[in-house]
Amino acid sequence: MATLTIRIPDDKHERLKALALSRGISVNKLMEELSTSALAEFDAYTRFKAMAAVGNPERGLQLLDKLDALDGSRESS
Repeated sequence: MATLTIRIPDDKHERLKALALSRGISVNKLMEELSTSALAEFDAYTRFKAMAAVGNPERGLQLLDKLDALDGSRESS
C-alpha cells in the first residue's frame, strides 16, 4: 500500500474531516472512497470513448430513438 501526501487549504481539510465524521469513517477512508469513485468514472469514460471510436453512429441513433420512445410511453402511463 502506498502513502500519498497532499497539500490542501486548512478550510478544505476541516470540511473533509466533517464529511468523514458524518459518514462515520476516517479521512483516509474517505479519500480512498473518493479516489475509487473518480477512477470508476474515468474508466467508464475511457471505455465509452473506445467503444464510440469503433461504433456505428446510425445504429447508435436508432437505439437512442428506441429509448426515447420507451421513455415517452412511460410518461403517458
